Amino acid sequence: MNRHDDAAKLILRLTLGILVLLHGISKMTHGVGSIVGMVQAQGWPGFTAYFVYVGEVIAPILIIAGLFTRLGALLIAINMLVAIFLVHHSQLFMLNGQGGWQLELQGMFFFTAVAIALMGAGRFSVGGTSGRLN
Repeated sequence: MNRHDDAAKLILRLTLGILVLLHGISKMTHGVGSIVGMVQAQGWPGFTAYFVYVGEVIAPILIIAGLFTRLGALLIAINMLVAIFLVHHSQLFMLNGQGGWQLELQGMFFFTAVAIALMGAGRFSVGGTSGRLN
């Protein structure tokens, strides 16, 4: 293992965790009423909208801390798949005005979460170097 691997894992964890948490803070501030409507339009119970708090508040906090990191990353990946299904599915094969993928932010969040789920937190984490809580 490269001596910089743990630092790289920390950078990835902090980047994903902070950026997703900002979305969660927005939902905490403004509520999830619009999401309730979207899930109900798909035939899901309205309460399932509140799981966004798990994927955008609890999971990022776990990832930032490096505690149950793999679980937190998996929750974010699932959250992103649900967001793409509910909101962005029509944009899946579209490019934006600059030539990039229309869903590049969602894709970056999803694939970074998958990478963190596979790698774990590293030694710069609350879970520690043994990885027992990661």
